Order: sequence, then C-alpha cells, then structure tokens
Amino acid sequence: MAGVAIVTGGSRGIGRATAILLAERGYDLVVNYQANAQAAAETVAAVQGLGRQAVAVQGDVGSEADVAAIFAAADRLGRLTALVNNAGVIDAPERLDEMSLARLERMFRINLTGSFLCAREAVKRMSTRHGGSGGGIVNLSSAAAVLAGAGQYLDYAATKAGIDIFTLGLAREVAAEGIRVNAVRPGIIDTEIHASGGMPDRIAQLREQLPMKREGTAREVAQAIAWLLSDEASYTNGTVLNVTGGR
Repeated sequence: MAGVAIVTGGSRGIGRATAILLAERGYDLVVNYQANAQAAAETVAAVQGLGRQAVAVQGDVGSEADVAAIFAAADRLGRLTALVNNAGVIDAPERLDEMSLARLERMFRINLTGSFLCAREAVKRMSTRHGGSGGGIVNLSSAAAVLAGAGQYLDYAATKAGIDIFTLGLAREVAAEGIRVNAVRPGIIDTEIHASGGMPDRIAQLREQLPMKREGTAREVAQAIAWLLSDEASYTNGTVLNVTGGR
C-alpha cells in the first residue's frame, strides 16, 4: 500500500533510513525535522533521487500547530497511508532526584504527547470511520522500555514504555477501521542519539555486552518498520517488534 508517508524526525538516523527505504518501496514522503534543515534537505534529495516526491517540513511534534502543518503538507502530496512516529529526544544521564521539571516536561511532550498528536491526525485521514481507506502507523519504542534506564534515562524509558501501551491500545481502537498500529523497539543502534544524550562513546562501551557483539544499523530498523507497513504484515497489529540483536 504505497501512497504518502510521514516520517517524523526524518532528517537523520533511523528516520532518514526509513524515509529512503519507503521511497524505494514507492511512497512519497513528508520528512519532518526539528532544527537541522540541511540534514532534512539531504534526506529529501535522496528520496527525490529515487523518483519519488518529497518535502521537508520543520516542526516540533509536541506542538499542535506544528503537527497540523506537517499533515497539511502530506495532504498536498496525496493520500496519507503511513505514519512513522520516529521523532524523539533523550537527555544527559541523570537520576530521578536530579531531574528538573523542564526536562521531564520536554521529554514527555515530545516523546509521548507528540506521538499521540501525530497518530490522532493520521487516524482522522486513514480511518474508514472518517471516510479514509486505511493505512498503517508505526511507533518508535526502545529497549529502554523494558530495561528501565535506571540511573541514566528513567524518564526516557518511561516515555517509551508509554509508547508500547499506546501502540496496543490504539491498535485495538482502530483495528476495524482499516488501520494497523505497531511499533519497533530498537536496541543499541549506530545513530547520533547517543551523542545527543551526552554519551558519544556509549556504543563502544556496550558493544562487547551485546549478544551479537555489534550494534545495529539504522537501515536494519528501517527494514522492520517497512515490513510492518507492508501487506506482508497484513495480520500483524498491536505488536512491538524487537530489533535488539537479542539484547
């Protein structure tokens, strides 16, 4: 089911890999980004190089107005059939008794509320209840949701555990309306998120502890996302798929 796909946080890492792979599979793309316009432009160029339409849209998924702009851009491209809720943030390692309210509010607003807002707009367009013709939503969870992030990323882990439950609940809510909702749960993946969380050497520190003795790639996560959106996963709904190398 090709058509138009929105990838939030689509300028780099897993988001960029997903946008490019979906373009390879026939989708036109809305590439949302928060701040790095150059990276978003590079993703758009890669998609266009594959012969698909693409547009970059700046926006904070935790802002209702910005989410409206992202989906308006998708409406101009054609029929929305896929949403990848990839945008998310992490912060420097801290214990709960060190965390500020500002940190917590930012973490939950972007990682959890943002996914709710984007999924809400997708349902309004995809659901047969609203005159749509179906589609797929894939949310980005994390291995932190089950590892819990104690002493480092407790708040991040809590938002991703929330994504797991959100995925299951929404999947059941819209299952009879032509929409499938699933999630992927990446483990240690070679992206810039570790540096943004203040631990640029985290992969090197953990590599030997991983069952496969290597980190995953953004492309490997993107392949799981693309499968969940494909007709090959037509009876897969409410599932959180581990992409953790067995961790």
